[in-house]
Order: sequence, then structure tokens, then C-alpha cells
Amino acid sequence: MVFLDCTLRDGGYYNAWDFSLELTHRYLEAMQAAGVDVVELGFRTLKNEGFQGPFAFTTDDFVRSLTIPAGLTIGVMVNGSELVGVPQDKVLERLFPNPAADSPVDLVRIACHIHEFEEALPAVTWLKDRGYYVGFNLMQVADRSEDEVKALARLAKTYSLDVLYFADSMGSMNPDQVAQIIQWFRSEWAGAMGIHTHDNLGLALSNTLRALNEGVIWVDSTVTGMGRGPGNARTEELAIEIAEDRGKPANMVPLMMLLREQFKPMQAHYGWGTNPYYYLAGRYGIHPTYIQEMLSDSRYSEEDVLAVIEHLRVEGGKKFSLNTLDAARHFYRGEPRGQWSPREHFAGREVLLLGTGPGVARHRSALERYIRDKKPLVLALNTQSAIDAELIDLRVACHPVRLLADCEAHTRLPQPLITPYSMLPADVRDSLGGKEVFDFGLKVQAGCFDFADTHCTAPTSLVMAYAFAVAASGGARTLYLAGFDGYPGEDPRNMEMNRVVKQFLAANQTLPLIGITPSRYDVIKQSVYGMAS
Repeated sequence: MVFLDCTLRDGGYYNAWDFSLELTHRYLEAMQAAGVDVVELGFRTLKNEGFQGPFAFTTDDFVRSLTIPAGLTIGVMVNGSELVGVPQDKVLERLFPNPAADSPVDLVRIACHIHEFEEALPAVTWLKDRGYYVGFNLMQVADRSEDEVKALARLAKTYSLDVLYFADSMGSMNPDQVAQIIQWFRSEWAGAMGIHTHDNLGLALSNTLRALNEGVIWVDSTVTGMGRGPGNARTEELAIEIAEDRGKPANMVPLMMLLREQFKPMQAHYGWGTNPYYYLAGRYGIHPTYIQEMLSDSRYSEEDVLAVIEHLRVEGGKKFSLNTLDAARHFYRGEPRGQWSPREHFAGREVLLLGTGPGVARHRSALERYIRDKKPLVLALNTQSAIDAELIDLRVACHPVRLLADCEAHTRLPQPLITPYSMLPADVRDSLGGKEVFDFGLKVQAGCFDFADTHCTAPTSLVMAYAFAVAASGGARTLYLAGFDGYPGEDPRNMEMNRVVKQFLAANQTLPLIGITPSRYDVIKQSVYGMAS
């Protein structure tokens, strides 16, 4: 059994591979004490874009500057993409200028996608000739057929590979599926096997232990599971299991002290570890980096995250792309179409738009007095119900996933719903059943507001922007805002919302936006308490 920890390599996605030397030395001592055999310190790469710390390059000179405890084997990882479509020998000569005998690095693992495998494999011969142990990590194997897996194993056995790994890249596998993949590999591959698990479904440790029972002898983990998205099997747990299996107790004290003093504060700061979003991504085979990127960007609301997951479930999200992530936020990319004009309800009217912020409930009595006295047209976002339902005239919603989640509530609420009905997915339309719907089309185009009779263009799929456009298209006289509190502190969502406000005011010169409950947005401010007679 070979126990490999890759915390500084996999965890570097959070801090640009810039770990302090003090943490590094404490970590190395903790790994030796906990019974870890191999430490994969970081990547080795020729790419140099933006600042990255020393563990992104893990040069021989840098490794020599560290104090490595006796008995620890040191490894590095190379991305297979750097070895395909290029003169491979020349790349390898730059990556590994020294033979293993003159290098502090003993193990090289190459991580590659299935389509890169055959072209990257000759690197095994080059590295073995220079004395390195060589492993290959095959990514995204979980959804491959039996024939495909066996074909990969046949390719692998044509080279003198020391260990063949497969990674549960999407965190979507369960122990029985792990066992099945291993059996398929084993029918063609007789050498050592390894597994790298992800914890989307909370099964990283279970999958690793099942792999050991099925004859895998190389296993990976990271301290606190630190790694992209939901992270990996946790070293502090796997070390206990392996110590029991070996019948040799591990000294966990240095690792547990390191957890408390260094890694737990980092985890609280960066937020790795599984959660319901990663769980959904694992279920649907979606690359965890999509979730990581959204959770690290406060502009994405819960509604946005769920919407992107639903979009990627349908469209496919096995390979991460920022372009795909951006597109997934905007469902309404085609030409807008609708069948209802808001003019019959909005023309010349004062309109009160009820947002979802706490200001509505906090100032409920004053808002209800104003509505009963002045009788504005009251428009509520989504299922906002903080005031008397009898005082709400219409509702507005446009996000397909939010609509799907709220469909039962909408069917119970008495108000007609303004939504881009004819542009919605069929399952969302079906979920609304016999609901009275006003079909007002929406197109999402960055930086643009445009107002037509039965449709609009908005810069975002945020329901706030859609509601503004409905009121403008309908010829409303004034748009009062309640419950648009904004976000605390320097939350960048305030900037995002204010950008929408500014774009709307630039595109429409006649409809003022007036906040009548507390708001951080750049709108005219008045008080609801001065509006009732």
C-alpha cells in the first residue's frame, strides 16, 4: 500500500500555490508522523501566467531548499495537456533538467484526459530512462463504457508504467461503481493501480476504502480534503484507516495541531468542502470548478447557482469553461417574443415594486397604509408575501429555475404572473399549470435595455431588471421601490445592482426610480412614512 498526500498540489488552487515555508515544514513533519509515504508537493509546469507561488512550479532548487523528513518520497504532477501537440522530449527536458539520481523528486504523476492519454504516454519511457517512478492519472473515467476502460488499460500496458490511477473527477461515483471500474481495468492491466477521489457526494473516503478492498494499492488524500471544489478524501481520516490496516499506529498529534492552527482557518476562509451545490454537481456530472467559481463570487445568488447547475445538467458541464459559466447565467439569448402588453395595466400609473429585502416586512404597516390610500399598481417580485396578499396586483418572475422551484407557490397565489412564458422551458411552463400568465418576452444582452410592446431586452436575467423593463414598456409614470435594501458592507452585488440601475436610467429618461424604504442602491430616496395622507 502506498499512501500519498497531495495537499499542497491540489490545495494550491485556492491560494495560487503560495504556502508559507513555516506551514510547509510543519506539514511535512506531520505527514511523516501520520504514516504518509509520498508527498506530492505541487505541479511542475512551463506555463507562467499571473502570479503563482513556488508549489506551482516545484523546481528542484526549491525542493532542495526544504527540509524533507527521512522516509518521505517527494513527487510532482505534470498536466498531460503540456505534453501533447508539442515536441515532447524538449518539453520534458525543460521540466526535468536533472535525472532522478540528481533530483530531490522521485515520482512524477501525469494527469490527463482520456483524449490526451495515447499521445502523452511516451513520456513514461523518457522519464523512466532518467530514473523516475512514473504514474498516470486518468481523469473523468466514471462515465466511460467497459470497452473504453479496457482499451485504456491495453494502451497503458504497452509502457513500463509504475502505477495507473483513475480519478473520480466529478465526484459522482459510489463504491460499487468504483469496484466496477477497477474490475474493468484489471481485466487488461496487471500493474499497480491507484485512485483519487472527490467528495461531492460525501463518499470520498468510502470510495477509497472500497478501492483498497478491490486491490488498489495507491491511495490519495489531502489535509481537511483541501482541493478544488468539494475537495478530496481527508488525510486525517484515511491515515487512521491505513494505520489500522497496517497494524502500525500513526502519530496524529502533529497533524491535528496543524489542522487546528493552520488548515481549519484556511478552510473557513476559502470554503472548500462538500455542500448541496457540490452534491448536485456530482449527481449530474458537472465539473466542480463551476461551483467553486460561483461560490467565490458573491454576485452569484443561490438562485444563480441553482440555475447554472440546471443549465449545465441539460447542456453538459464536464469540462470547465468560464465562457460556459457566463452563458449559463443567461437563459434568454434568442430573439425575444411575447404576447402580452403591459400598457393596459401600467400606462400612466404609479407602480410600487416589492423586492425581496427585509425592508418590506420591517415597514409593512406604512406600506399597506400607502397602498390603501394612494392605490398604486403593486407588483411583487417572485413570491414576495410580506404584505397582505389582497394588496398585491401582479407578480413578476423570469428565472426558469426559480420559477420551477416556486411553481407550487405561484399556482396557489391569486395574482396573475408576468413572465417570458413562451420562452420558458416546457417543464417550467407545465409546472405552472392553469396559472393566469401574462407573456412578456425577454432577451438578455450585456449593457443593454430596450423596451417594446410585448417584450424587452435587459442586461441580466435578474428579475429586478426584468421588472424595471416591464414598467417602462408599460408606460408607468413613477416606479417606487420597497425591499431593495442592498447587501451589507462592500458586497460587490451592490455594484452589480447599481450598474443595472444606471443602465436602466440611461436607457429610459421618463420613468424615475424612487426608493421608499432604506436602500443602498443609487436611486432617488423618499420615505414611505411621508407618502400616506
